[in-house]
Amino acid sequence: MALDAVESHPIQERLRSLDFFRGLTMFLLIGESTLIYEHLVDPSLKGTIIYAIGTQFDHHPWNGFHFWDLIQPFFMFIVGVALALSTAKREGRGDDQGRVTRHAVKRALLLLLIGWALYCIEPGRITFRFQNVLAQLSVTYIIAYLMMKKPAKAQIALSFGLIILSEIIYRVFWVPGYNQPFVPDHNFGSWFDMLVGGELSAGHWVAFNAVATTAHTIWGVLAGQWLMSKRPPGKKISVLLWTGLAGVIVGFALNPIDPVIKRICTGSFVIASGGFCLLVLAFSYWLIDVRKMRKGIVFFNIVGMNSLFIYIFTQTGATAWLAHLVKPFAEGFFGWTGPLGSEIIISLACWALLWLLCLWLYRRKILIKI
Repeated sequence: MALDAVESHPIQERLRSLDFFRGLTMFLLIGESTLIYEHLVDPSLKGTIIYAIGTQFDHHPWNGFHFWDLIQPFFMFIVGVALALSTAKREGRGDDQGRVTRHAVKRALLLLLIGWALYCIEPGRITFRFQNVLAQLSVTYIIAYLMMKKPAKAQIALSFGLIILSEIIYRVFWVPGYNQPFVPDHNFGSWFDMLVGGELSAGHWVAFNAVATTAHTIWGVLAGQWLMSKRPPGKKISVLLWTGLAGVIVGFALNPIDPVIKRICTGSFVIASGGFCLLVLAFSYWLIDVRKMRKGIVFFNIVGMNSLFIYIFTQTGATAWLAHLVKPFAEGFFGWTGPLGSEIIISLACWALLWLLCLWLYRRKILIKI
């Protein structure tokens, strides 16, 4: 991407590729709440192609990479692209800078509040944890917003500066028990969580990830600004494609000296996953906005239009309630498929009901936003 400021103008037609990208990401994310991915790795399926695919729908245990490790980077990157487009739209209709900034600050604070509150529901007590995507976005969103009017060089410099800063802190942190940068629960991120909330995540996740992954949202803003530029579509796709490919190659090449670890968002992971974000956006833009392939994308858009609502809905345990409703019918009609078969059908039915809920909102033009 050109390092100088990109001359741009608001896109006249909605960027359908972004709607698709967001909708696909959210559809896969809500699928997790149905437990369908857990069923794919049932011990009885071990050694099959289904089991191999199922392993990709879970985070890698530590140093390595699975497809599922891309979902949160996708989400943060998509928010950055949408931020660039929505800000340009607001300014295009005459909103002054102060009003736009107040909206951004309000949104960041609400994301932080909702993200934190979700962690208090399951244990039934106040807890101070900030590892989920909404809490992380509250940080990455406001930083990306405050930088988006700066030249592209400054945005890129800050994104890599935050990655490097995180790497340095992890490597030089001296507190005994937390001075092993790439060991689960014994690194700076774990120390920070103990300081803030007094407890560690069961999955070795850390809230400090928000610092390095701010790069994903900044890169999303840059990608959105690039797509709004007056460059020809071929040029836009070429830059996104080659930049993304470079990110993937460089990120994985760094693994020997900087392990690719999603759970603490090492620099190598952030760069590699950022590359994949650019590649998926380039492909989506080429296929949907350039080639005009529109069949089937509405299926995913329906979920993406209410991404915040459906995320909160599934994260509060609502899918388990749906499974309770579906279970007697699934077992009654499909019990002959065996316990695993019935569980898979229950999960698929819940997934379908979640989509239908989004469809109901979509048809009534009910969009829940902050």
